[in-house]
Amino acid sequence: MAEVDNQLEIKFRLTDGSDIGPKAFPDATTVASLKETVISQWPREKENGPKTVKEVKLISAGKVLDNNKTVKDYRSPVSNLVGAVTTMHVIIQPLLTEKEKKPKGDDPKMNKCVCSVM
Repeated sequence: MAEVDNQLEIKFRLTDGSDIGPKAFPDATTVASLKETVISQWPREKENGPKTVKEVKLISAGKVLDNNKTVKDYRSPVSNLVGAVTTMHVIIQPLLTEKEKKPKGDDPKMNKCVCSVM
């Protein structure tokens, strides 16, 4: 029973509304490991799947999760309820190639104006 208490049921919500999981993960699992799980279980029929951990962003409770932290670091009190499943949202940001990267400040058309709402 103690082993079940040290695990968190997580499902990963993709941008199109489909899910991967749910699956149980031990509290000691790192966010980077969760991202590897997303990559390995990415639906084959979906285009533009992530290829590396750096392309995947996980969001839980409005926070972008840090690769070095563990599931336990992001556990919420609601996740301790019987049968609770934590939903983590998956955002894919493909890495830019060198050609796509522009040095900052080289665009003469860049607007220098700043607006603020008070």
